[in-house]
Amino acid sequence: MAEPLKFVDHQHSLFFATVKKRVDHYFKVNQLSKHANHTMIFKTVLFLSLMVGLYVLIMLNIFPIYIQLVLAIFLGITMACIGFNIAHDASHGSYSSNKKVNKLLALTFNIIGANSYIWNIVHNQVHHTYTNISGHDDDIELAKGLVQLSPHQPKNKIQKYQHFYAFFLYGLTTLSWFFRKDYLKFFKKKIGNQRYKHPPIEYFNLFLYKIIYYSLFIVLPLLLLNITWWQFIIGYVIMNVVEGLVLGLVFQLAHLVEDTEIRKAPTDNTIQEAWAEHQMRTTADFSRNSKLITFLCGGLNMQIEHHLFPKICHTHYPKISGIVKETALEFNLPYHENKTFLSALRSHYLFLKG
Repeated sequence: MAEPLKFVDHQHSLFFATVKKRVDHYFKVNQLSKHANHTMIFKTVLFLSLMVGLYVLIMLNIFPIYIQLVLAIFLGITMACIGFNIAHDASHGSYSSNKKVNKLLALTFNIIGANSYIWNIVHNQVHHTYTNISGHDDDIELAKGLVQLSPHQPKNKIQKYQHFYAFFLYGLTTLSWFFRKDYLKFFKKKIGNQRYKHPPIEYFNLFLYKIIYYSLFIVLPLLLLNITWWQFIIGYVIMNVVEGLVLGLVFQLAHLVEDTEIRKAPTDNTIQEAWAEHQMRTTADFSRNSKLITFLCGGLNMQIEHHLFPKICHTHYPKISGIVKETALEFNLPYHENKTFLSALRSHYLFLKG
């Protein structure tokens, strides 16, 4: 079994201890819980209600086909928002202090087509620990052979044009996720560079929830809607392309922009730096002052705060981001930030162009 990477802080950095103390002080002074507040509960009810409402409106079969397509597009966007706002926080245990509540709400990943168990491994354990480390962070592995995200490997002839076609591939994210990626992760020997032995119940859950998703979003529409099979395929693909593009862009803009580092794993599997400082060098915020983007993206536009404090509900990030930025600058650490979504998008484009 391969030895896992480890962070060795020979400099005895006080950055994380200091910023954690200041953030804890903020919650204590203001007598606030680090978990879901009224805003989070409102968002949960809103997005879940929107998903159910849009699905029902489509299945009622009372609208012209072009209206159903528009509803399907909004359904795709809503499911992305559920992933950002509800499932993501719940899977990190930041939604509630009650583990059962977190586990229940994390299952919304399963309902929208993904697998919450595999997400916990790939994202929470691997990505959050080995952020932007080639060969270890699966989140920066995209369409191997087509997209090259690591500067430590040369681009082939096709990849020289990836800044044009990568965005199309982002649109295929959920289709790959729902029909391919989860199965591959379950049956591969390694995730990232680590071996995992999955409990038998998780294999059962994998197929159970996939059947539920396929039944809700493929079988029932084909049986009940007054459309042809090819019209269904067009609608289903467009819905997923929109959802995948939204998901792909938000996650890429947080780690794959001009200023963030992508690192090569050291041969001795030892990273000579504190884990928190590594996060500051490999992560970026965008649109930090936009209430709308923060609301829709589940705080993932404040990815620095999320990586340092994944157990804090994202609705608190706007209040603590100033603390994190001030402390980072005090310790001469980078605080990567794009002021707007468009500037982050441009930076990601230039990153892809290399």
